[in-house]
Amino acid sequence: MKPFEPRVARAKSVDREGLEQAALIKELELRFPDVAALIYHVPNGGHRHKMVAIKLKGQGVKAGVPDLVLPMARGGYFGLYLEFKATPPNDAAVSASQHAWIRRLSDQGYLAIVCPGHFDAMEQIRAYLRLAPTVVAA
Repeated sequence: MKPFEPRVARAKSVDREGLEQAALIKELELRFPDVAALIYHVPNGGHRHKMVAIKLKGQGVKAGVPDLVLPMARGGYFGLYLEFKATPPNDAAVSASQHAWIRRLSDQGYLAIVCPGHFDAMEQIRAYLRLAPTVVAA
C-alpha cells in the first residue's frame, strides 16, 4: 500500500446462523411458549480469548455439542438436539466432532439432527411435537 492511499473498508461479517437461530427462538416464544420455556442454546462455539477457552474447557465445554437442546421426551426419545446451520448458501459444513456428538446422542436415545436454517428447524420441531409423549415405566 502506498502512503496516503485510502484503505478499502472490509464489510463486517454477518452471523447469519446466529440471526436465524434467534428468529427461531422468537417464533417458538410466539407459537409454542411451552417449548420456548424449555429449549436452550449450548454456547460452545465462537471466538474467545485463549484463557477463557481453557477455563471453559476445564468446566466441561466440548466441541461439537449441538446448538439447541429441547428436554421434552417424545416418540420414544428422551429429548431433541438440533445442530443448527444457516440456510444454504450461508451454511457451514457439519464438522467431524458434530457428527460424532450426533451419533453418540442418538445411541443414548435422543433424537439428534442437523437443521439447515430457521424454517427447517421449525418444521423438525413441529414434527417432534406431533409425536406421542415418551412414557417411562417405573
